[in-house]
Amino acid sequence: MDIVVILQAGVATGTVLLFATVGEIFSERAGVLNLGVEGMMLIGAMTGFSVAISTGNPWLGVLAAMLFSGIISQIHAFITITLQADQVVSGLALTFLGAGISLVLGEGLSKAGTVSLLPSMSIPIISQIPIIGSIFFTGQSIMVYIGYLMIPLAWYYINRTRPGLHLRAVGEYPAAADALGINVFQMRYLYVFIGGMLAGLAGATISLAVAPGWFSELTTAGQGWIAVGLVIFAQWDPVRAAVGSYAFGALRRLILDIQGPMLLFGFDNPFYYNPYWGFFLQMLPYAFTIVVLVIGSREAIRKRLGAPAALGNPYIRGERGL
Repeated sequence: MDIVVILQAGVATGTVLLFATVGEIFSERAGVLNLGVEGMMLIGAMTGFSVAISTGNPWLGVLAAMLFSGIISQIHAFITITLQADQVVSGLALTFLGAGISLVLGEGLSKAGTVSLLPSMSIPIISQIPIIGSIFFTGQSIMVYIGYLMIPLAWYYINRTRPGLHLRAVGEYPAAADALGINVFQMRYLYVFIGGMLAGLAGATISLAVAPGWFSELTTAGQGWIAVGLVIFAQWDPVRAAVGSYAFGALRRLILDIQGPMLLFGFDNPFYYNPYWGFFLQMLPYAFTIVVLVIGSREAIRKRLGAPAALGNPYIRGERGL
């Protein structure tokens, strides 16, 4: 088992989680919980794959995926921001809607022919650094390098810019932000849209870079739900989100590598195959996600973790408090 290969693959697949997680961070920082990440990722994967086949240009596929997913996210925004409905219920409905749309419009895509893929490359000089160069800068998709750039840019935007300050204000104290002239409703619509676009980017990355030339209802394989859990794990911080995303990516690759025959320790024990090991190992990342979500659902723990104070609460102008 080559650890470098596992970590290299973990960075590639972790980039998908990174895009989706950072998108959800932007949405939740604005006070809107969006559990529709999985559905938006499926739409992004379907749209990117379809447009790339039709045009022969994978970059048009990426742009179309981001735009379509962003538009779909506005359904959730309208229901939760304007109509002030429950964000959890609306997010779950968006997941089902996204899955349904992607399967109907994407029927037969897997047999539609070959698709132009996003390029992969190695970075000169840096890729020669022992271990680190092999893992992070050798033979990676261009989307991986875009992910590297996005991490510091997202952190700087949220923590060091005036628009980022407005974003945090809307998610923490929307009434105070409104009093200062910040349009809370407009800001929330905007960041839900950005979150949707990044979820679409994550989906397109799967179909055009990580698992190229393939689309089905199993394309995302629950990664949208993992992204939602990673937001809490990362404490709404893009840098921590990157660490968690790459770690989960490596874990998923490790699970694939160790499935099958399992070596039992002992003097006379041969290789022993148990088909249930595979199911158990595949379950571990999702079980961890559930644990993180349960922990994050407790109000006291959420405050300790640094969750936005107004997360999940509709803003009603003129109401006291949040």
